[in-house]
Amino acid sequence: MVNSRTIATVSQLGLIKYQALGNDYLVMDLPGPLDEVVRLLPRLCDRNFGLGADGLLAFDPTSMSVRVFNPDRSEAQKSGNGLRITAAHAVLEHGAGRRFELRTVDRANAVRVLSAQGPEVVTELDIGRPSFRAADLPATFEGEPDQVDLDTPAGAVTAVLVSVGNPHCVVFGQPVTKERCLELGPHLERHPAFPERTNVQLCQVIDRARVRAEVWERGAGYTLASGTSASAVAAACMRRALVDDNVTIEMPGGNLAVRRDADGNLVQSGPARRVYRARIDLSDF
Repeated sequence: MVNSRTIATVSQLGLIKYQALGNDYLVMDLPGPLDEVVRLLPRLCDRNFGLGADGLLAFDPTSMSVRVFNPDRSEAQKSGNGLRITAAHAVLEHGAGRRFELRTVDRANAVRVLSAQGPEVVTELDIGRPSFRAADLPATFEGEPDQVDLDTPAGAVTAVLVSVGNPHCVVFGQPVTKERCLELGPHLERHPAFPERTNVQLCQVIDRARVRAEVWERGAGYTLASGTSASAVAAACMRRALVDDNVTIEMPGGNLAVRRDADGNLVQSGPARRVYRARIDLSDF
């Protein structure tokens, strides 16, 4: 017979919250009750009735791999900020060295630690080579379109499609404001052209080294920043020859540096910071 003390122990879970440019995640170490935590994610991530987060990072320190889950329980292929947060977690909680790899569903991602001071770790992350093949998002277009026109209930837009391990729809020619992002984001995320949905960015080139962006994340909604979104924006602007190989993407949560290396890979660098530790009882949710 299982007594009440055993039940209480099993239902308790340790989580650590991190943020990277205001993009925040709950991190749990595996093994653990992952299925139950994912089931409760809408409540855990709620900013009024839960812990508040843009998603969950499930980290396996044995294999140095991470799975990324959105607040709506869907699993993302990749998150740039999520990977840099996981890298910070690996350094702060598991003693990872200056160079290591983090594996996601699509590839091994090389990490280099630039600095570690207190709860903040600055890392450089190899995102990989972007793809402009519509099939890689996937999207219902042929080949590698230079741009696409999309109709939505909030108006028509022109966009560049790019995959950096997950799908992105980078929109040009729209006001780069939170209000416009909130209008267009939900429609573009679920546009029929994207059978597996997509991330959405509104962008404005300031000069050849700076781009402003607003972000709507697939499965999470409006966010202050996104690492893969910043890389996708940089890739789209580079494809159009609007910026040079080193560019800063300015988002409401802060700036992220993205560069294109000699092999055509995108490399981003920026900070991630531990915010708090929590020990929760899953039965409370």
